[in-house]
Amino acid sequence: MSKRIWLSFIFLVLIIGLIVGLIYPISLQRALERDAYHTIEQVQLELIQNIDTFDIPDSHLDFIQKRQAERAVGHILIYQGLEGMKGDPVPASVVKQMLDQAAEQKSKVGEYHLTYQGATLYYVVRNLRQEPAAAYLISYMWDTSTKQMMQGLWRELIFVLLCAGLAALILGTLLIRYLKAPLKELGNRFEEIANLNWKKPFEWKSDDEFGKLSKQFEDMRINLIRYDEAQKDFLQRASHELKTPIMIIQSYAQSVKDGVYPEERLDDTMDIILEEAELMEKRVKKLLYYTKVDSLRDEKPNREAVSFGQLAEVIKERFATNRTDVTIAVSGEEVELKVDPEQWLVVLENLVENALRYAKSRITLSARTEGDSQVMTIENDGEPISEAEAIRLFEPFNKGKKGQFGLGLAIVKRIVERHKGQIKAENVAGGVRFTITVPNVG
Repeated sequence: MSKRIWLSFIFLVLIIGLIVGLIYPISLQRALERDAYHTIEQVQLELIQNIDTFDIPDSHLDFIQKRQAERAVGHILIYQGLEGMKGDPVPASVVKQMLDQAAEQKSKVGEYHLTYQGATLYYVVRNLRQEPAAAYLISYMWDTSTKQMMQGLWRELIFVLLCAGLAALILGTLLIRYLKAPLKELGNRFEEIANLNWKKPFEWKSDDEFGKLSKQFEDMRINLIRYDEAQKDFLQRASHELKTPIMIIQSYAQSVKDGVYPEERLDDTMDIILEEAELMEKRVKKLLYYTKVDSLRDEKPNREAVSFGQLAEVIKERFATNRTDVTIAVSGEEVELKVDPEQWLVVLENLVENALRYAKSRITLSARTEGDSQVMTIENDGEPISEAEAIRLFEPFNKGKKGQFGLGLAIVKRIVERHKGQIKAENVAGGVRFTITVPNVG
């Protein structure tokens, strides 16, 4: 964090320095040139007001001496070509260049500059008349004051930049401390969570992004606590459910080893052992499948187009011999579903298996299309569900009156939710109905 902030500050200072280094000299040079021309014109206008019969006063400074004088303005009056020239003594080469500019000048006043012996000379040419003979007043000033002002402004700018850099250094240090405080606290809490110590709440009272991050962290901590408690409860319930058949198998096996048969006959005793082993196998399979489905909750299911009739017929054949006194009817076979066929067989299997434990004589599986969704119902003519049972019906290890392991309906809900669907159970006239609504995702 500190390194990133310092690098950002250094990069910002370099960018500002580069911009200032490129733009400031050009802008400053233009401003100082504009000021030099303005000074020359002001002095020239004052001179014109006092000039009499093309006569200008002598400044008593030669051309080179004016270069050393600060903001000294010299004048040349030219008329009738080079034959008529008054004013300060100026080298002929300079006068010729000035006169060439004056001859080409279309406006009354023109601003120019030239270089002489490594220095810049700013001058303003004023056209006094054209007839009967051209007359020009040329006022000039060396760049001495301009250079001095630029050097002074550069010194001031460097001083300001140094002060700004020092202020940025102080502000950067304070900013790093300010920004690191909540991050340091957050890092300490992450370390505690890494060590499975998430009981202490985290609160950073602020209205900025750190306050939002604190709330998100606190929500994560609460979810972790809930997940941890759910996992512990799940393991306790699973171990309890597996403990009973294991104890029965152990006790019966020990009895057989000791030559004692609790069911009087060896075959009957071994049948009990096999039944409990088969029951335990079913419970372990459901436990593993529930864990698998729960771990895939955030992944998209492998959807395929399949008709409801295909799935329902498989389930109908699978349970045809479980209870011969119960009829399983199917309607809406032509309805097309876009689901994971393997998981949807598990859904129907668990719902029908649950219905068989309560149905008196009939179970009905049906499907229909409503708008952009498919609706499936599994209905039986058994006893109604009590309000107490309805609240915890789809929770894991919640067994009804005739339940076995309490994971069947929990698995169903997980699969339906993974398909972005909804499931509900309700009492209807003459029985209980489970309704599943799944959106047609295409």
